[in-house]
Amino acid sequence: MQTTMIPVNPNAQEEARSVLDYLRSIAGRQVVLGQHTQTMEQEELVYIYRVTGELPALCGFELLAYSPNISPQSDEECLREVRAAEGTLKRAWDWAKKGGLITFTWHWFSPLGGCHKSFYSECTDYDADLAVTPGTPEYAALLSDMDYMAGLLKPFCDAHVPILWRPFHECDGEFFWWGKKGPGAVKKLYRLMYERYTNHFHLDNLIWVFNAADPACYPGDDVVDMISRDMYPEAHTHTGCAREFAELKMLTPAQKLCAIGEIGPLPDVEAMIKEGLEWTYYMTWSHDFGMSERFTKNEVLRRNYLSDKGVTLSRLPELYHVSEDGFAVTAKETV
Repeated sequence: MQTTMIPVNPNAQEEARSVLDYLRSIAGRQVVLGQHTQTMEQEELVYIYRVTGELPALCGFELLAYSPNISPQSDEECLREVRAAEGTLKRAWDWAKKGGLITFTWHWFSPLGGCHKSFYSECTDYDADLAVTPGTPEYAALLSDMDYMAGLLKPFCDAHVPILWRPFHECDGEFFWWGKKGPGAVKKLYRLMYERYTNHFHLDNLIWVFNAADPACYPGDDVVDMISRDMYPEAHTHTGCAREFAELKMLTPAQKLCAIGEIGPLPDVEAMIKEGLEWTYYMTWSHDFGMSERFTKNEVLRRNYLSDKGVTLSRLPELYHVSEDGFAVTAKETV
């Protein structure tokens, strides 16, 4: 694998290039520790610090509440989750000021129609094939939502904050509307977003992370900086994830950096390195996965965070810099 990573976006900002080069430099030697959060309280980070005295180097933020088409008639469970996630971009700015790595997950509510948690295909009849067909109402709604999200991302670009951007996650399953119509629609959706965000909006801070294990869904080496997959093993299963790594490498013969986009029980960082697995980062999922011994014993959490093979926030070099003042989200902050 080359020592310098060439971003798929030829106009990628220097800070995005620095993140890619850093991840390449540690591949097989260290693993960036990550944690997803989806509330303003970020209780997972509080838990991790209390148990380990450290914070993850990578923090994930949930964008579901920023979906423009959330039905007010949705059930209380859905609306409660939306309310809890409102304003989380403010926390992303706080994290940027710490110099931490950022990744966004967008549980994208159906752009047209649907009710309740309409990012699930069972809650909407929104058709991904029609969504990538110009001239259809579905296509117009897709671009409207996509452009709105671009407006939320632009301030980060203006401030040169690199973002590990993981759109259409788990697209090899049928449970989300973007995966329901299969690989053909998935690849068109991804490439459409890449073209629009790169060539129209010039979001040159984005690092493009593809997230699926099925080669049929892979949109092409020319639009993917990193490959990743999600996995939820049984509780208290802590390994290097060797089988999953080998499967992920089957996506492409190109030398793409590899990551675990989401995981439930923590992987074993020491095992990853000992087994020669070049996972560059993992992101533990939120709530009980990130702050409960129900899935991961605290001794495993401590082992990863205290190991010199695990990169925490305190061990992360300065890859970009954001001053303490002068930065604010200018796009609409609530749904």
